[in-house]
Amino acid sequence: MEDPAASGAGSQPANGNGNGNGGGKGKQAAPKGRETFRSQRRESEGSVDCPTLEFEYGDADVHAAELSELYSYTENPEFTTNRRCFEEDFKTQVQGKEWLELEEDAQKTYVMGLLDRLEVVSRERRLKVARAVLYLAQGTFGECDSEVDVLHWSRYNCFLLYQMGTFSAFLELLHMEIDNSQACSSALRKPAISIADSTELRVLLSVLYLMVENIRLERETDSCGWRTARETFRTELSFSMHNEEPFALLLFSMVTKFCSGLAPHFPIKKVLLLLWKVVMFTLGGFEHLQALKIQKRAELGLPPLAEDSIQVVKSMRAASPPSYTLDLGESQLAPPPSKLRGRRGSRRQLLTKQDSLDIYNERDLFKTEEPTTEEEEEPAGDGERALDGELDLLEQDPLVPPPPSQAPLSAEQVAFPKGLPWAPKVRQKDIEHFLELSRNKFIGFTLGQDTDTLVGLPRPIHESVKTLKQHKYISIADVQIKNEEELEKCPMSLGEEVVPETPCEILYQGMLYSLPQYMIALLKILLAAAPTSKAKTDSINILADVLPEEMPITVLQSMKLGIDVNRHKEIIVKSISALLLLLLKHFKLNHIYQFEYVSQHLVFANCIPLILKFFNQNILSYITAKNSISVLDYPCCTIQDLPELTTESLEAGENNQFCWRNLFSCINLLRLLNKLTKWKHSRTMEAKYGPFLRAALMLVVFKSAPILKRALKVKQAMLQLYVLKLLKIQTKYLGRQWRKSNMKTMSAIYQKVRHRMNDDWAYGNDIDARPWDFQAEECTLRANIEAFNSRRYDRPQDSEFSPVDNCLQSVLGQRLDLPEDFHYSYEIWLEREVFSQPICWEELLQNH
Repeated sequence: MEDPAASGAGSQPANGNGNGNGGGKGKQAAPKGRETFRSQRRESEGSVDCPTLEFEYGDADVHAAELSELYSYTENPEFTTNRRCFEEDFKTQVQGKEWLELEEDAQKTYVMGLLDRLEVVSRERRLKVARAVLYLAQGTFGECDSEVDVLHWSRYNCFLLYQMGTFSAFLELLHMEIDNSQACSSALRKPAISIADSTELRVLLSVLYLMVENIRLERETDSCGWRTARETFRTELSFSMHNEEPFALLLFSMVTKFCSGLAPHFPIKKVLLLLWKVVMFTLGGFEHLQALKIQKRAELGLPPLAEDSIQVVKSMRAASPPSYTLDLGESQLAPPPSKLRGRRGSRRQLLTKQDSLDIYNERDLFKTEEPTTEEEEEPAGDGERALDGELDLLEQDPLVPPPPSQAPLSAEQVAFPKGLPWAPKVRQKDIEHFLELSRNKFIGFTLGQDTDTLVGLPRPIHESVKTLKQHKYISIADVQIKNEEELEKCPMSLGEEVVPETPCEILYQGMLYSLPQYMIALLKILLAAAPTSKAKTDSINILADVLPEEMPITVLQSMKLGIDVNRHKEIIVKSISALLLLLLKHFKLNHIYQFEYVSQHLVFANCIPLILKFFNQNILSYITAKNSISVLDYPCCTIQDLPELTTESLEAGENNQFCWRNLFSCINLLRLLNKLTKWKHSRTMEAKYGPFLRAALMLVVFKSAPILKRALKVKQAMLQLYVLKLLKIQTKYLGRQWRKSNMKTMSAIYQKVRHRMNDDWAYGNDIDARPWDFQAEECTLRANIEAFNSRRYDRPQDSEFSPVDNCLQSVLGQRLDLPEDFHYSYEIWLEREVFSQPICWEELLQNH
């Protein structure tokens, strides 16, 4: 199976404006040309005066929004169909009453009858009964007066349906539909697939999703019976029941079957939403992850965490981008490049003398000079020059005094932060590296991993080591790696490892042997749903569950379908990004090598360039996109009469400040990119080392710095934090000139990102880095992962560590099961295998 981003992401230029023909003319353009370029970019990307976005990051959006995203606008007529099927069946079973008027026992009796009527041979009759069950799960909206009532009765009915065994019944029907070869072959023969080809699957998946989402939601008013049902349901989804695989693995197999082209009619959006919610329900969300982390650190005897990362991020302020008036003033006051070249020497002397004051300068002295580094010799579209003035998006750091040319601000105008938001961390290997350098310098030899012996070192080194040890941080991963090394060295004395059967462990065991296919399938769908992807003949069709049977013929219908398609793609991106992030975080907590195994397959499938390709767009426009029609969203569309839609109302869109799901997706993708590149130098290295690296096409290779800097236009603290983290890990590879030209960004990194005490990110140049070291790092990691998977999950019967019976009498006395006809041919076998075979006793003794 080919890599998803090999043709899409790999062939796209990674420059700032998506155009690779900036050419060399940009370097010699006059200031007037630069002004034209800036004005054009402002017109194309809109104003950068983005207000601070009041966004609260969490596991998912509000309950109503998560339910509404299950349905496309093309499916809205089916709400009426579901209601009609229910009312026709209900009238035949109950006379003179409505559903909400029945007692609980009568409701259970009716649900039992519905489940009995599901077990019929006729697909048409079975579909009608399934639609009646779906109407119950949707909240019997025909008997409700408000959206709140619909959501309340939807949740009530879902608990009732689960208690009566509806989930198991619909799971069996889902198995039948997945194995329905007739539907698959019919879809393969059709030139165009529409929602009519996936009717049965959409009904089944909708019922299952509504049950998972409604039961997953915890509220203080829930009764004890509901709480018990929730835990039972979580257990049923997490573990293998009745010798069947966990439910998440069934959904993963649907994803791979869809991507392989064997089942193009699968409603992939519903499958991905259900898969994401099942993983979140069974493994736990982000807050549950934090609680598990605290619990696991206590079990391992590690000190508690210094801070709660979720709360720290929530308390952060978003930085504001500077106004464009400053850029205009700078460009008008700046002398032409020819005059700057003549005074380069004096300015370099000034810069050398005032190196420590560089951070306070409002603009860089060499901003209009011709670039001197290799990267900045690229065309204007690719390099940093054309973007420096446009994309220095973070306002002046509050700690930095104003430049001399401006009047100082009053105390009321300046908000001085009390301190840095994060406690600094130091790893054990950082202390060892520091002592190794110090001993080589002052003594002339090293003591390996000994961090306690400080004899012969000066007093300042003693103080430095003391400070480093005060901030030493031992992660759960460090303990797991150490334990793994011990198990590899002493497998006999330490015995077999006891692995707890947690939901995460069971999911990893089930995914292990097909994990590469799962990751490639998810990335293929993500590539097809990305707004920067171009339509290709060989790409997969992800619109099977949104396109109507009859294509639109009016402008209004076309606009509505266009909004629906864009919304459909946004929801797919949201579900995949959240799913991958949850999997990585849970696997990392469960065992570091499980996380590394998934990460390596994501990297090998070109996940890093794919995410960068996603961000190589006007990200502010994507976050503020208005691809939704509120009157068509569930549950609003089931209660209110649909008003007449016009092209003007569709163009105006909603009045929301931003789109929650798009901002959520962007943050998830940035967090995913951080997970894949953190402490992975070979995934961050510069292009000149590319041929030597196992994981090619990484951050600096694709010139991610200008792409990521553009994302800083979005005034949301969490998004900016993860962008700055990604910029920090590659600053030492971007060169000194880039750091000089981006001092505001460097200042923001210092202020917002956690510090590692002896990390030289702000001033180090890794020009002497040896690429084979990074290649060895990747190869060693890969060997450790294979050893871990082999030791824990590959358990052959004849293991080399299995006990051996050395007693001759007991071995000869064992009874062996021989074939029935063995005694007839025993003498022949004895003659052929024993007597006729010469035995060289000398050679046997020499070998043993």
